Amino acid sequence: MNAATSRITRIAVIAAIGSLALLPACAAAPGHCVGAEHAPASEPGAKQLLNLDKDGVALSGYDPVAYFVAGKAMQGDAAIRVAHAGAVYYFATKEHREIFETDPQRYLPQFGGWCAYAASINKLSPVDPERWEIVDDRLILQHNQKAWDLWHSDASGNLAKADRNWPGLVDKNGAPARTLLNVDRSGLAIAGYDPTAYFIEGKPMKGDPALARTYQGATYYFVDAEHKNAFEQDPAKFVPAFGGFCGYAASINKVSEVNPTLWQIIDGRLVLQHTDEAFRLFNKDAAGNLVKADRNWPGLVHRRCGN
Repeated sequence: MNAATSRITRIAVIAAIGSLALLPACAAAPGHCVGAEHAPASEPGAKQLLNLDKDGVALSGYDPVAYFVAGKAMQGDAAIRVAHAGAVYYFATKEHREIFETDPQRYLPQFGGWCAYAASINKLSPVDPERWEIVDDRLILQHNQKAWDLWHSDASGNLAKADRNWPGLVDKNGAPARTLLNVDRSGLAIAGYDPTAYFIEGKPMKGDPALARTYQGATYYFVDAEHKNAFEQDPAKFVPAFGGFCGYAASINKVSEVNPTLWQIIDGRLVLQHTDEAFRLFNKDAAGNLVKADRNWPGLVHRRCGN
């Protein structure tokens, strides 16, 4: 066993040789660019960790200014919008948009719009925009009533914990603002397969739509709460490499769709392939092709999504 092979900790291939082998190794894929409209102009390589939908919209479209000015949660109007620092924000009125533009930093939700209680225990969870409060002029959001109650068992202490944990969460799970994702029109990734199952169960498994989490603009389904919780602890560990596109295609400077049942874990990274032939070609030199794919990927994102 050579060094490259030893780094492949798990391989599973669905043997549909009679059909898949006749397909070309890679077919072009359009991809979905998250952040292309609204990425920060400075520090293009800097990481950010924002809770956005597939179109890059924060707060599920709620108006961030309304919490402060109106004292309530209000849905924004998609026609009254601002792109700021990697996210799109909707506003209920033009006046609210003008207020935001005078001092946007004041109105941004804390912890990238993720659940504050989850951040206090070093996790990421989505939020219910209706569960909110303003603490020391900071907009704090929670996931559900349980998170709200746990947070308020020691609100000041939990805020300190969340502040302390947040830089590490960004460093571990953040990504450049512009991201190219392989998702369907609804924003679903990996055709609904559970990204943690490849690691935990050692096989592809379809997730449950009732157990969904959105991360960096893509939605993932999970087979059970244990898998979902594992994802929330360390989402960057489980999401597929190259935005969920074909690893072999990236190694030859292309973007291609994948078959979620053609997969392997290399150096702790989930790499998917398009066809049996792509899988075979990639694994002629898995370590070398992974290096090539990593080298090509930023340029592929740049060409598809802009700079």
